[in-house]
Amino acid sequence: MLLSRSQSSAILACALAMVLALAGCSASQKDASQASAQPDAEKSRGLLSILMESSTPVTVPAGTPIQVTLDQSLTSKGNRAGDDFEASLARPIVVNGKTVIPKGARARGIVVDAKESGRLQGVARLQIELRAVEVGSKSYDLETSSVTRTGSNHNKRNLGYIGGGTAGGALIGAIAGGGKGAAIGAAVGAGAGTAGAAATGKKDVLIPAETPLSFKLTQPVTIQAKG
Repeated sequence: MLLSRSQSSAILACALAMVLALAGCSASQKDASQASAQPDAEKSRGLLSILMESSTPVTVPAGTPIQVTLDQSLTSKGNRAGDDFEASLARPIVVNGKTVIPKGARARGIVVDAKESGRLQGVARLQIELRAVEVGSKSYDLETSSVTRTGSNHNKRNLGYIGGGTAGGALIGAIAGGGKGAAIGAAVGAGAGTAGAAATGKKDVLIPAETPLSFKLTQPVTIQAKG
């Protein structure tokens, strides 16, 4: 069927109007999408800026004292070199007026050396160091000075036990049998004194839980500090 010129013009005009309408609708949707995405992008940039501003690296210099409180007991008898221990900071670490490590921060240490006391000789020894601290759910390695505790020397105490046993044995022997009895009594007494020293002479080191200890950083450490 042939269309008249007026009908063709009308159809063309309608088609053009539909194309323009669809183009306008698409542009409106694009503008709306961009408008809704812009606040989200600005919000993300704002959160990132807040995070960057609230956490800054601060270096704690070597020589800074670190005071902690033990969470557990340590002994020269019960612990061995390589054992871990837990502690918490007794005081905050402050650098240039900024709190870098807060009070109560978790700290971890290691037993460097542990030597059990002998019964007649051999002095007990316990040496510990801090190795890490936790700040803001992140762990930072530390290098610190060590804290060392040693037991008492046995010599003076052993001499008292053995000498006292000898004198007591000699006295009993003298009463029982004169000079010869005194000599026998002295030998028996010395043996008893030595046995007493051996039985009671262990002098191990004990560092109880809740003991305050002070270490010093031997190397600086950089920590992401808040605020």
